[in-house]
Amino acid sequence: MGNILSQEPIINLKDIHLTLKSDAGPVNILRGIDLTVQRGETVGIVGPSGSGKSTLMSIMAGLELPSAGSVTIAGEHLEKLDEDALARFRRANIGIVFQSFHLIPTMTALENVAIPLELAGERAAFSIAAARLSAVGLADRASHYPAQLSGGEQQRVALARALSTNPKILLADEPTGNLDGKTGELIVELMFRLHAEEGTTMILITHDDTLARKCTHRVRLEDGHVVSNDKVREEAIAGD
Repeated sequence: MGNILSQEPIINLKDIHLTLKSDAGPVNILRGIDLTVQRGETVGIVGPSGSGKSTLMSIMAGLELPSAGSVTIAGEHLEKLDEDALARFRRANIGIVFQSFHLIPTMTALENVAIPLELAGERAAFSIAAARLSAVGLADRASHYPAQLSGGEQQRVALARALSTNPKILLADEPTGNLDGKTGELIVELMFRLHAEEGTTMILITHDDTLARKCTHRVRLEDGHVVSNDKVREEAIAGD
């Protein structure tokens, strides 16, 4: 039984459609997406602007529900959950890193990382948050506010926050998009190191094909369709 369960994909999307209404008529964002991801894999999702990458991430996170299709994440059918149940599911299973960081400006780095832990009722929220900040190299910046941090430091705080509750899945939307090249490389190295240490399934939404090819799989979207899903060469993974 255990072996069978371990082989079940942690992300299983079947025939996902998302159609939004507009004054000009319906707009088809996703058009029949099928995608499975196994536990512990890293997947880079690439494609031109407007291809549906960020929308697909929102579907995986339960932030957006599809117009049609089945979304099974960590064994849960998200399309069957109400808003409260979706919020509880995300809190227990998913960490999200946004391109624009989404830190609360009136809270310190430590307080920002502790938020999801406090919402989960964790009594040791601040000690866990401090350990997470230390893991991303920011122990000495815990009392600083976002405006006092560089872009790379803010992204590291956002990463620490996303990983604070030990999520099964980490979703990152253009995690290096607002960073310079050198800082972006450091963030990518950090994300893959933490992934290797903790075995978190990681989904990266990116315009950077080089970043996508650091993953175990590279998925390309165009016009709401998956047009390719390639396993990256083992040598490339080992080399990184």
